[in-house]
Amino acid sequence: MQLRPLGATDLTVSQLCLGTMQFGWTANEAASFEVMDAFVEASGNFLDTADVYSRWARGNPGGVSEEIIGRWLKERRNRDRIVIATKVRGRMWDGPNGEGLSRAHITRAVEDSLHRLQVETIELYQCHSPDENTPIEETLTVFGELIASGKVRHIGASNYSALQLSEALRVADEKGLPRFATLQPHHNLVHRAEYEAELAPLCEREGLGVIPYSPLAAGFLTGKYRPGQPVPKSARAGRVREYMNAPGFAALEALDAVSTSHSTTISATALAWQMTRQAITAPIIGANSPEQLADLLPAVDIRLSADEVAALDRASAWA
Repeated sequence: MQLRPLGATDLTVSQLCLGTMQFGWTANEAASFEVMDAFVEASGNFLDTADVYSRWARGNPGGVSEEIIGRWLKERRNRDRIVIATKVRGRMWDGPNGEGLSRAHITRAVEDSLHRLQVETIELYQCHSPDENTPIEETLTVFGELIASGKVRHIGASNYSALQLSEALRVADEKGLPRFATLQPHHNLVHRAEYEAELAPLCEREGLGVIPYSPLAAGFLTGKYRPGQPVPKSARAGRVREYMNAPGFAALEALDAVSTSHSTTISATALAWQMTRQAITAPIIGANSPEQLADLLPAVDIRLSADEVAALDRASAWA
């Protein structure tokens, strides 16, 4: 994998980012270590997590993914070669200020994340989603203090609408506060409009790096889900059902044709298509094993022709 500038920051990151939501949920610690090892072996250097991962799973209090990454960094002694992105917003403790983007929540949450990750600095600290109950100026002000203290280098947003993102950038510029340098949107071949309609041109204009999550539509774009076949057992199978319709299967057919011409996997082709979009720096991929990761890594070497990109665009235009 080659390294690419992350928006207008001084960070250079691999063409694919390894998402770690599954660590401590669908992948135990040993499997998580194996996946990270394989990712680094393939020249990956960019890990994305969140403090809340994976609090929704039975017996998981949240913070488990960060803890696993922290132990891996310590054991592998490779901290200087890894770019860490994590997120703040979700509920992490009971009582007042247990969630949100207020000064009180962020001030405690960042210390907890630093402790779990066993690092002194988080390269990219992101708002996991907007907090309508906290003025954006308050959020950006505390982020500025974290940057000044060296605990955070850059900040980003996730799940923001174009209106919310543009307002945050306006306030930052008017008040002399740090700007969001990145956006983490929901985007893939069968879920395009949410990002492409308004967010994409905004990110291109403002120079934000884009690191989309769910680039394989919760597994739908792996090709495992086909018409008339039983839905495979998966922790994410419920999310896939929204794509199991005529337009979704038409997009899969187009992927089949392109991936066959390149002798590669459907997953890698879907990622390669996404990487042709302007402003997208690194799709966030996930894997429970090195074998799953191996299906995705060829994406960085696929060079789609203009006709192939156009064919995939046409097949997925409904999204």
